[in-house]
Amino acid sequence: MKLATQDFERAAQRLHCPLAAVRAVCEVEAPRGGFNPDGSVVTLFEGHWFYKLTKGAYAQSHPTLCFPNWTRIHYGKTWQEEQDRLKEAQSLAYDAACKSASWGRFQIMGFNHVIVGFAGVREFVKAMQESEGAQLDAFIAFIEHQGLADELQRGDWKTFARIYNGPRFYENRYDEKLSAAYRKWATS
Repeated sequence: MKLATQDFERAAQRLHCPLAAVRAVCEVEAPRGGFNPDGSVVTLFEGHWFYKLTKGAYAQSHPTLCFPNWTRIHYGKTWQEEQDRLKEAQSLAYDAACKSASWGRFQIMGFNHVIVGFAGVREFVKAMQESEGAQLDAFIAFIEHQGLADELQRGDWKTFARIYNGPRFYENRYDEKLSAAYRKWATS
């Protein structure tokens, strides 16, 4: 089920931030939505996290799935290819693969499952597969846990981007994309 205006309003109210800020993050993280055309949840598998979580166990046998440093070179060119990458990694080490992917409309990393309210990564994945509403709830919990509501309130996209997406956020101009999306939503 797609998010409705009242869902975004609920998140903005809970986080005490402008509605446009929540919509901006949503737009930049997963512009196509939280689900693929076949109904599977949108994911992005991060091989450097798989390397870290498996201590490089599959680096020799699966170098496009398990590598020491972040690179976008191995990302799937289509959502189907990205799903295939995740499934292949899951066949090697299911939980580590799930923790190494970002999930849903807000692309919350699986290794954050505890801070967004789930005892295990499998419960987190199940919730992300249920609805965009569950994905929004995970986003709210993540923002609260990371103390990022202030950045959303102030429109401090550089700090938000660094904490939400990591120290190399600038390589994808993540803060600039968030700022542009915010301006668009704030004036619509």
